Amino acid sequence: MSLVLYVDRNRISPYALSAFVALSEKRLPFTVQDVDLDAGAARRPPFSNVSLTQRVPAIEHDGFVLTESNAIADYLDDVFAVPDHPSVLPRDVRQRARARQVQAWLRSDLLALRNERDSTVVFHPPRADHAPLSPAAQAAAAKLLHIAGELVHGDYLAGAWSIADTDLALMLLRLIKSGEPVPPVLRDYALAQWQRPAVRQWLAQVPSPQPA
Repeated sequence: MSLVLYVDRNRISPYALSAFVALSEKRLPFTVQDVDLDAGAARRPPFSNVSLTQRVPAIEHDGFVLTESNAIADYLDDVFAVPDHPSVLPRDVRQRARARQVQAWLRSDLLALRNERDSTVVFHPPRADHAPLSPAAQAAAAKLLHIAGELVHGDYLAGAWSIADTDLALMLLRLIKSGEPVPPVLRDYALAQWQRPAVRQWLAQVPSPQPA
């Protein structure tokens, strides 16, 4: 079996992290191929010949190429199913639907917060020079904390770990890592997700930021 994950070489994409964690939690053998997005490598061969949408993350499984981290997680659960492999999404129909809802919401909403607390806040060392959140970003943060507070009851969203936990934790960490107030329950939840071995393995591969 050939299984390759293509990611941005800077390793600061939340979606690449999500795909990496899904593959790792599946306990699948795979290789990681860096794509230099800053140099436009996604738009040129060889990667443009591999990925129809020229986006990362992408997986290539025995010649089949798929992009978008949500689609990748679904594909992995279908092809590498239980009991031979752990599931990365809940098996209960409603809990699985909720996990997918959370993932889709995190990718389509909260734009002001994502812009003002980008993923470098999460993946790079803490800074002390963050500008205050704009009113729009404050509203997005309040919405995030309200919804997360309604969904998180215990260690996981659905009673057991799923890839949606990693995605939600990363969004909460945009606030935590930049010193914004986060309720202790949500702080503990997010930091616990960040200790999973697959996440720690990814973080260990993030290059140090280059001096400005």
